[in-house]
Amino acid sequence: MSVLVKNITRFILFILVQYFVLDQVHLHRLVTPYVYFLFVIWMPFSTNRSIQMLIAFALGFTLDSFRHQPGFHTAACVMIAYLRPFLVKLLIPQEGADSNYDEPSPKSFGGIFPYFIFISILTIIHHGWLFLLEAWQFGNIWYFLVKTLLSTAVSLLMIIIAELLFVRKQKFRTNTV
Repeated sequence: MSVLVKNITRFILFILVQYFVLDQVHLHRLVTPYVYFLFVIWMPFSTNRSIQMLIAFALGFTLDSFRHQPGFHTAACVMIAYLRPFLVKLLIPQEGADSNYDEPSPKSFGGIFPYFIFISILTIIHHGWLFLLEAWQFGNIWYFLVKTLLSTAVSLLMIIIAELLFVRKQKFRTNTV
């Protein structure tokens, strides 16, 4: 399967699962699971930052269009697409590992722990920015913090399950002929 077809299929599946399944789950108005932004996290390393941000904009805008919201998910997706390359450079252990693998995975990060840190940071940033925009205030800081932390924990659990269910085969590419 070509990279383009694979990513178009992922895009559509993430939007459909988020809208038709996960948006129906509400636990005490504090926990809202989101996994659609995993599409942004799983984008290939070779994707230009400007293209990443445009694709993240399209992903967020598509979900906002389904939910009839004024750009909250769009802003959160563009934020993590902007920060993603910085975290990749910071967390990948050896120089050039991002050019030896196609996309982020435990294998490309040199283990499960650095990859989990990468996903955790981006999830906290996504959820924090999204819930801050939704509330548009710090009036009840405890509600904001608890909602962000609980939703992040549930989303991370679902991301780990998605990683286990959808194993992405990563081949090490060498520069030799």
